Amino acid sequence: MTRVLNAERREPVSGETRSAVVFLHGYGANGADLLGLADPLGEHLPDTLFVAPDAPEACAGAPMGFQWFPIPWIDNSSEEEAERGMTQAVDDLNAFLDALMVDEDLLPEQVVLFGFSQGTMMALHVAPRREDAVAGVVAFSGRLLSPESLKDEIVVRPPVLLVHGDADDVVPPQSLPQAAETLQEAGWTDVFAHIMKGTGHGIAPDGLSVALAFMRDKLGL
Repeated sequence: MTRVLNAERREPVSGETRSAVVFLHGYGANGADLLGLADPLGEHLPDTLFVAPDAPEACAGAPMGFQWFPIPWIDNSSEEEAERGMTQAVDDLNAFLDALMVDEDLLPEQVVLFGFSQGTMMALHVAPRREDAVAGVVAFSGRLLSPESLKDEIVVRPPVLLVHGDADDVVPPQSLPQAAETLQEAGWTDVFAHIMKGTGHGIAPDGLSVALAFMRDKLGL
């Protein structure tokens, strides 16, 4: 049984919804953590609805925050608990996306998944395994989970933009080329990458600009 994800939203500047960006936050944060990005992005994506769900589980390491799944080396959970949590979160996120598209009358190709850190891990895992490809995946400061199972589980290959700070001390910067290589070996032709120079575990202005250009292109704007 899936859990309903609580979400905050920012309506399109134009008042008309023709596309949506779904922000997937990192470990210990919440939807509001990324929703502020709708301000600089919205003026360039005027017909875009921005939606930012809270992850389904309370985060033990951050009392006011949420997690998509436990992380053993941070919260002392077991590998089994982490795997079980992720499996459940994948179902929750898929149900959320399905409902969003029905409620807003959107097609998959009108939706972008925009992840940060653990949210990127979710986006990169969920998007290729959905029945229909979303417009694109913006993947900041994360990594590709279960690369060994990707080839056997791919259903679709949506465009992917990988962005990472070269000074990230939370998720190693080499996670970007590792993800890019795995995706390309699995048949992706639409994989793009951007390194944010001097940036730690965060989203720098240059990275956001590249993400905006990618989203405008993939949404046909």
